[in-house]
Amino acid sequence: MAGTVLVELRNVGKSFGGTQALDDVSLAVRSGEIHAFVGENGAGKSTLGKVIAGVYSADEGEVLVDGAPVERWNPGIAQRSGVAMIAQELALVPDLTVAQNVFLGAEQHRFGVERRNLEERFAALDAEVGFGLDPRARVRDLRIADQQKVEILRSLARNARVIVMDEPTSSLTAHEMAQLEDLMRTLRDRGCCVIYVSHFLDSVLGVADHITVMRDGRRIETVDGARVTKHDLVTAMLGREMEQAYPERPQAPSMSEAPLLRIEGLRTRTGVEDISFEVRAGEIVGLLGLVGSGRTECLRAVFGVDEIVSGRVEFGGADWTGRTPKASIEAGLVFVSEDRHRDGLVLERSVRENIALASLSARSRAGVVSRRAEREAALEQARALEMRPLDIELPAGWFSGGNQQKALLGKALAAGPKMIILDEPTRGVDVGAKRTIYELIARLAAEGIGVLLISSEHEEIMELAHRAYLVSSGRTFGEIVPEQTTVEDVLFRLFHVAPGEETAA
Repeated sequence: MAGTVLVELRNVGKSFGGTQALDDVSLAVRSGEIHAFVGENGAGKSTLGKVIAGVYSADEGEVLVDGAPVERWNPGIAQRSGVAMIAQELALVPDLTVAQNVFLGAEQHRFGVERRNLEERFAALDAEVGFGLDPRARVRDLRIADQQKVEILRSLARNARVIVMDEPTSSLTAHEMAQLEDLMRTLRDRGCCVIYVSHFLDSVLGVADHITVMRDGRRIETVDGARVTKHDLVTAMLGREMEQAYPERPQAPSMSEAPLLRIEGLRTRTGVEDISFEVRAGEIVGLLGLVGSGRTECLRAVFGVDEIVSGRVEFGGADWTGRTPKASIEAGLVFVSEDRHRDGLVLERSVRENIALASLSARSRAGVVSRRAEREAALEQARALEMRPLDIELPAGWFSGGNQQKALLGKALAAGPKMIILDEPTRGVDVGAKRTIYELIARLAAEGIGVLLISSEHEEIMELAHRAYLVSSGRTFGEIVPEQTTVEDVLFRLFHVAPGEETAA
């Protein structure tokens, strides 16, 4: 391996409660490389990145920077040493502008902060990257993908030599992912070390110089990115051969059956203009669209989060237009949001409490929650979803992103749904956990539960759904049967490319 060693770990161990997150890990990262960490959720890859970035201190072993051991290592010291981190769960100030977030703590003071100077510095930085963000926009008004770009710009503004990117592509489109990969290469060529923590193995193989495989808190191997295959990585991650990615699609219900959920001409104040579709009990229906097409906004309105301006929602044969989320849950209509921190979990509370949160009335008597019933319900879901570690008394925030996603799914399932709405259910989830979620979706449909699915990985909908609707600019404009078409055909329609036009010069 060429390049100067910037950060080295020697025999590092890290525990959370009784759970060993890192076990005797030794590793060096060098200048001028993209070094990827891969592994199942809970394997320790994110924890390893956080130890390098100073977010976590090692319980055992030592951390060396530029060859010298560090006695104290925290985010502030790490940042002054040229180590920055872009966390999977974003840590931005929602009410500040994009430019203010990017330079927060790194302002150039002259009689206070000069806004004009701030925007000039932002323009120069953004010109190098090409994200094209509005420096005056409030972060709270940005979609998740754009908020992630703000995090990336913030680390670049501090001239970091080592940049730890923890699942930075989980909310980005294919085009945005390609932009980010180009940026990684640019940083590498400048002599930086980019640590890329990701479950997107295709992206890892396309960009990484070296790949470290983690399993059960231990470093299994570090390999040359140009000399390894996806199959090799999956086998090393799992410790076994990988099964087929998708389960068999369950039997579709008859189209003569009455819809469990029917949407007609839905319009909201959040960008939905004219969306219509229906879902039957035991049916998996997908919404296929690009980022910003209005899919998520539609689901939020159906569940009762966002206001409906016009149109009609029917659930179970009853008019459901304008119902509240509480009423939806009590009727068996549950929603798993793509933003598990903002809309799904209370990270400071235990996994047990989080899983039981949406269905407390089912385990209460005279307003008093039965701790035993709550624990039994939570443990049942945690086992079924293969959460690791299987300790439901630990705070949800102590778990990896993928295991937090499983807790969020468990919360929805514990409510006993008749229909479940899933918005990006595999976001931030590794290949092994994805299979668990795919099997769950198929099982729910086989049990007669309706499933409405959004995924930016279009292949997921094409392999899992019985039917799918195409969505663009807040409108549904077509319906497909995934078994009778291809992902390529869908993409052409979503981009409004006519047949044969894709080959035109």
